[in-house]
Amino acid sequence: MKIISESVLDEPGGIIARRFDLDVDGTTVPGMHWFPAGDTTEIGNSATVCIAHGGFQHKLYGNVPELAHQFVRNLRVGVVALDAPDHGDRIVDREAAKAARDAAVRNAADGRRGLDPDTLAAMAKRAKQHVIEWRALLDDLQTDDRWAAGPFGWWGVSMGTTHGIPVVAHDPRITAAVFGLNALQPTNEADARSITVPILFLNQSDDELMTREVALALWDAFGSKEKTMHINPGGHVQVPRFERDASEAFFRRHLLENAPR
Repeated sequence: MKIISESVLDEPGGIIARRFDLDVDGTTVPGMHWFPAGDTTEIGNSATVCIAHGGFQHKLYGNVPELAHQFVRNLRVGVVALDAPDHGDRIVDREAAKAARDAAVRNAADGRRGLDPDTLAAMAKRAKQHVIEWRALLDDLQTDDRWAAGPFGWWGVSMGTTHGIPVVAHDPRITAAVFGLNALQPTNEADARSITVPILFLNQSDDELMTREVALALWDAFGSKEKTMHINPGGHVQVPRFERDASEAFFRRHLLENAPR
């Protein structure tokens, strides 16, 4: 991990915001690391939450740093985020990225649920690469005694769930996950069924991209004995802000109070 910049945010208790680049098989993956300033021996400081952004977003898109600041401030844990392939600082063709985003917006406005086959194929290809990148980041974090012991949690809805399901399914270091805004598909069913960690699933009853039925099918598929679904009115990007508090409580319970030691 190469540190690009570091600053201390004027937040209660102090938050260090560190911008880094991670080299993964010759590919530069930009990321952010937020963690508490000061005493790193406090309870919770060894835990880390991985936040995966949604489609057409990036590591510094609104809800990512906002969630990161909340988790660091209230839970005193570390938080990391990466730009997914073809997102954020990794966009090579910005016109093509804008065209894809505009097409998704038009489909939603026209009442068409789901993504077109080309978009789904591109997402599946990115997911394979991004899983490798997230696991490389966990490897890197564990070279630092402050974070090595974990535990590690996952927060990612929409595309963050597309990428998160294979990460959580194949990396035992992730011991709790917040998923949502996603559907059961042939490409994720086997991984979903193999997941047994506690899950909080956030869903929207009027999601323009998928029906409640396919989201519920994904929730049903998870092999976890402890899993909860929250369904709220509204569209795909209208998850209520109070669900951030629910996510915080979920991680407090599973990363701090009942964390495996």
